[in-house]
Amino acid sequence: MCGIFVTQGEMSEKQMDEVLELLYHRGPDEGKSVVTDRVHLGHRRLSIIGLEDGIQPIHNEDKKRWIVCNGEIYNYAAIKESLAKDVSFLTKSDSEVALKLVEKHGPEAIHQLDGMFAFFIADEENDSFVVARDTLGIKPLYYGMDRDGQYVFSSELKAIEPFVNEVKEFPHGHYFTPENGFVCYRKIQSPQESYTEHEMTEVFTSIKETMNEAVRKRLMADVEVGVLLSGGLDSSLIAAIADQQKQGDKPLKSFCVGSEGSADIINARTVAKALGTEHYEYIYTEEELIEAVSDVIYHLESYEPSLVRSAIPNYFVSKLASEHVKVILSGEGADELFAGYAYMEKYQDTASMNKEIIRVLNTLHHVNLQRADRMSMAHSIELRVPFLDLDVVENALQIPAGLKVHKKDRMEKWLLRKAFDGIIPDEVLWRKKAEFSEGSGALDLLDLHAERTITDETFEKVLAEAPVDIRSKQEMFYYQIFRGHFPEEKMLHTVGKWATA
Repeated sequence: MCGIFVTQGEMSEKQMDEVLELLYHRGPDEGKSVVTDRVHLGHRRLSIIGLEDGIQPIHNEDKKRWIVCNGEIYNYAAIKESLAKDVSFLTKSDSEVALKLVEKHGPEAIHQLDGMFAFFIADEENDSFVVARDTLGIKPLYYGMDRDGQYVFSSELKAIEPFVNEVKEFPHGHYFTPENGFVCYRKIQSPQESYTEHEMTEVFTSIKETMNEAVRKRLMADVEVGVLLSGGLDSSLIAAIADQQKQGDKPLKSFCVGSEGSADIINARTVAKALGTEHYEYIYTEEELIEAVSDVIYHLESYEPSLVRSAIPNYFVSKLASEHVKVILSGEGADELFAGYAYMEKYQDTASMNKEIIRVLNTLHHVNLQRADRMSMAHSIELRVPFLDLDVVENALQIPAGLKVHKKDRMEKWLLRKAFDGIIPDEVLWRKKAEFSEGSGALDLLDLHAERTITDETFEKVLAEAPVDIRSKQEMFYYQIFRGHFPEEKMLHTVGKWATA
């Protein structure tokens, strides 16, 4: 996991150093920049694969092509083997595989990459470049034009904002070249074939097989991998599968945070004991939670209330995990794929259910996934999301809505619970869903603080002056902090919004 910054425009060494300092948290292990004839490449590295020789930017043999990449390519070994006959590699890095694949077969081959990534490849020989972002936008990427009309790209808004007139989010599932503009190389679609409601054995088997493989891929690392364990269904399943898949005799490390006596803390202890994980927890106070809000919003680069609320526990648990491991697995994505949200009950037929699932998946890049990336990266730790593996997604979309929707005799995510019956304690497996911020005890504390600190008069005054709609005192509390960190109005246009505040 890393941070990248690229500009075609003029930039001093001092300016690049300052940018890389802004991105330091994304990669404290190494930092480097390279100036070629046509582009200035900057990179901060968190070393996960190819620890000794993976420093970036990485070049090809004649230094005509360079790559800076943020993320992980899970199938890099298979692609490397397929290229090995007539392609030589200079490093053990998975990022170099992306460079060599594009060099050999062109940007059209990007669809072969299985992973979470955002990368820039400079092609000096042809005076061109290729930029790409993964299918779901798990890894962030922003772009804009400087005063001279030159492209600038960055992993985070705070690094790019001083150099461009307008900041835009790079579209997920696309690559870009100056010659062809944006090209969609892959998008999530409803599959041509589906299971029937009578094929229960096949459905359960497919869920288990795709999830087992997704977790196995995400245990790939040259460093230790741990799990976030909130005690809810999704994170507990990931922890249980990871515990089965891990190599070696060392116990899996699990991490949980919450307020004293919160549901997350209690349930995570139950799961950790059942699995035998090496469990770590941190109990935060109301004062610590409120104090962390400003730092959370700075790293999150959003004031969206639902996002901030859920980001705060993520911030604390990432901080805790970073003291013990460099990579963590999370349960993001299960609610979207297996109709875990209450409103999804209204989608009774598979076509409408899949349409809604795909719509929600295509919004994750600037809500849940933004939170997951930024809070983990705030503490220099890589977060991986097995439920959002593309094979898991495709398989989930083949399952009929009738097996997913909440019914009188079936609680939400019944199908997922039934598929893994016996893998975690029943009191966790069959417990009703709670939001992370609710289960961790964060929700009420933040709402009360906003009500206490923002008067009705202040609310009306700021509401009248704000260039955006503010829907609650809690949102105003976050908004004012956001504007303190990012006073430029152009930064407001990148904030993703949920339906409610």
